Amino acid sequence: MQHKRTLAGIALAAAAIVTLAGCSATSSASTTKDDTDWKTATSAESSGGMDALVKAAKAEGQLNVIALPPSWANYGKIIDGFKKKYGITINSANPNGSSADEVAAVKSQKGQSTAPDVLDLGNAVLQQNLGLLTDYKVANWDDIPTDLKEKDGAWTRDYTGLMSIGYDSTKVKDAPKDLNDLLDSEYKGKVSIAGDPTQANQAASAVYLAALENGGSADDITKGVDYFGKLKQAGNFQNVLPTQATVASGETPVVIQWSYNNLAWGPAAGASGNKNWKTVVPEGQALGSYYSQAINKDAPHPAAARLWQEYIASPEAQNLYLQAGAFPATLSAMEKSGKVDQDALDAAGGAPKDYVELSDEQVAAAAKVLSAKWSQTMGS
Repeated sequence: MQHKRTLAGIALAAAAIVTLAGCSATSSASTTKDDTDWKTATSAESSGGMDALVKAAKAEGQLNVIALPPSWANYGKIIDGFKKKYGITINSANPNGSSADEVAAVKSQKGQSTAPDVLDLGNAVLQQNLGLLTDYKVANWDDIPTDLKEKDGAWTRDYTGLMSIGYDSTKVKDAPKDLNDLLDSEYKGKVSIAGDPTQANQAASAVYLAALENGGSADDITKGVDYFGKLKQAGNFQNVLPTQATVASGETPVVIQWSYNNLAWGPAAGASGNKNWKTVVPEGQALGSYYSQAINKDAPHPAAARLWQEYIASPEAQNLYLQAGAFPATLSAMEKSGKVDQDALDAAGGAPKDYVELSDEQVAAAAKVLSAKWSQTMGS
């Protein structure tokens, strides 16, 4: 899908964010409660109903998640909400891991009780690993727009933000307006991105945005790689993985990442955040990218995995995403039904209407460019 964002919309969203910083399925499984094979169940309705799913998930008693930092899109509160609601223990592995790390864990831990049950993946890695997933449609399937879900339920888009620049206002005098401002000598050794773009969607999206800002396009992100080469040559690129802790300590004073993460690491985090951290959506074309939810087809806790999907697609959890400045997939349906947290939506600058998001084909092409050019350009 591809959207275009108006300059007025960018200004509105940027202003809101700076203010905040300154945020019908089929199944061959039996439909009786006692003998449903939840590993193959493609919906709760076709497999005994929601009560049966909850009962089975509670009997399993555990859920394995991976690469979900508590500060990322409000996952701390989302995880706590699930545990409180169902009394199921959540084992959270490698919270700062990438989408590629998630897939690696699925493969290396196949058949083990520690393997991830559910995944939260960027699109490039998702499209390369569809064979690891299983179909499942949540109860409110119709609330998810057609272009934000795989028709049989292998994955559903869940939330998006806008690519943004976070900066420590005690270390940077003037707020950067776009990525090209970061080439200035004021940013010597200060600019980092969230991981390796060949492995992590958030990092790759920083490259996509750089391409859009420098005469490239969603069809060819080569100029985005070239931009980061210039950033390194200028001595401004900092090859350090930014975290909430490195932002709080001042070690990573400028970070290009999703708006909801920059917001979460600033004053909104309280004592654990950086009170001087500001967030700006760059001028010009804005970039978004939905992350996708999916179930490991070999999930060790298949009922809990499906219950998790039901929970995170519910208005309860979708509003928790929104409260962190991440725009949930069911936002339009929640607005129509009156279930949206309107205060959170207003604080986030309203629903993003016009922005660029790479299509599956464009993501695949971008991944090839990154694989061929990133290490060569950055010397790593």
